[in-house]
Amino acid sequence: MADALRAGALDAEIPTMQKKHLLLAILVTAVWGFNFPITKLGLARVDPLLLTAIRFTLAALPLVFIVRRPQVAFGWLAAYGLIFGVAMWALINLGIAWGVPPGSAALLIQFSAFFTLGWGVLLFKEGLSLPQVVGLVLAALGLVGILSGRSDGATMLGFSLVMVSAVAWSIGNIVVKVSRVREIFAFVVWASLFPPIPLFLLTWLFHGSAPYLTLLEHVDGVAVFSLLFQVYGATHFCYWGWNLLLREYPVSRVAPLSLLIPVFGIAGSILIFGQQPSGSEWTSIALILSALAVGLVKGPSVLASRTGQRA
Repeated sequence: MADALRAGALDAEIPTMQKKHLLLAILVTAVWGFNFPITKLGLARVDPLLLTAIRFTLAALPLVFIVRRPQVAFGWLAAYGLIFGVAMWALINLGIAWGVPPGSAALLIQFSAFFTLGWGVLLFKEGLSLPQVVGLVLAALGLVGILSGRSDGATMLGFSLVMVSAVAWSIGNIVVKVSRVREIFAFVVWASLFPPIPLFLLTWLFHGSAPYLTLLEHVDGVAVFSLLFQVYGATHFCYWGWNLLLREYPVSRVAPLSLLIPVFGIAGSILIFGQQPSGSEWTSIALILSALAVGLVKGPSVLASRTGQRA
């Protein structure tokens, strides 16, 4: 563990992301952002826990019989699978089902960027550059501005579940970093084996047999499209791309890019559900985009030297 943590330590300067990886990050965040309103389409027809269980079943099968198991400890696979399948996506789906609009869910989950940056400083002794610090402040203002300006009648419990999922995502990011996995796609496929059984059992525990008995009645073309997008777009492609970036760069460089997800999530909500942001929300979106532009500027670390002095 100590060797894995030291492997994440940075020099005084944080490396600049290659253009191809930046384009990958933008594409990943676009698919993830649109996944929120597309997931809501499925949740209108299928129980949220059952939908999540089916999603990860299809993400794992039949590929686990084709893709070789990644060269990491079995415990890392189980930990990551349970974190991002049960503690993250099941809670997000429950939050959306309980009234949190897709755009708001896409915003709330981005607080994982701040949690991840904190883990990077505490566990990997990573530094934050001055532009990154300024970017985080702008992003926080943008996120808080959008959330405070919304008038949706979502339950506080729904919002709380999505916030817990943001913490879970940040922990999942650290699992990827500490496990030092190289076979990223295989890691996602094999980790997907672990969420289905707990989720199927939780569905039965909370709702009995009803969600199973009515499943075929409620599934239509829209539900199938939603499920396939979640499996092959938001799970296979996005987690492969995101975890590849985490493998190649410090978490402090990768995490802020997730702040693009709510921008695409709101765009998807406009296109699919006709939800129009207010003037203050557009201002907040502009703050988030400005935060990304500032945070990607190369600069010296403002925390690495202090961390080194404490070591």
